Amino acid sequence: MKSLFSIFLLASFALVLSCNNSSDTTTTTDTTANADNTTMKDTAMHMDTMAQPMVNHAEAVLSGTFADTSVTGTVKFDSESDGKVKMTLELTVPAKAGKSVAVHIHEHGDCGDTAKMAHGHWNPTNAQHGKWGSASFHSGDIGNVKLDSKGKGTMTLTTDLWTLGGANDKNIIGRSIIVHGGVDDYKTQPSGNSGARIGCGVIK
Repeated sequence: MKSLFSIFLLASFALVLSCNNSSDTTTTTDTTANADNTTMKDTAMHMDTMAQPMVNHAEAVLSGTFADTSVTGTVKFDSESDGKVKMTLELTVPAKAGKSVAVHIHEHGDCGDTAKMAHGHWNPTNAQHGKWGSASFHSGDIGNVKLDSKGKGTMTLTTDLWTLGGANDKNIIGRSIIVHGGVDDYKTQPSGNSGARIGCGVIK
């Protein structure tokens, strides 16, 4: 009888010890995971704000985001001697011949999920959306491009609001050019009611 009681006590002690060890392991794992996530988040934030090497030329090659709408073109960016950046845009959207389409620089250089991964307009100054050169506009608010009877359109723009490299608040490399299916009304916040994202290209 005494032997049975001793075995019972030993089994109970082993069970308690096992539960304590299991609890300790879970706590350690959760703490490590949280630490890793924090480190990764901090690293990503650091990368977003890091200055990039300056270059003299960059461009985005445009392509359609929907199978039934052809969008082609290039947007070239060149550094001028006075430190400004000149944009030369050439665009073809046959389905929009004779109309205008809105073009903007968006925050992220990712054309995935019909360009939704590009997120919103690039707006480092947290300004209200508007027409380029007006009292308030995003740094990415390029505007509307008029297309001819074949769906071809061009635009040039020179500005000191952009750089090809350098600090994050002016650098356009690694962002995306988005072509919308409609026109920008220059007043609806935050995107000008420009319609679907029918074309996209990453500035490289």
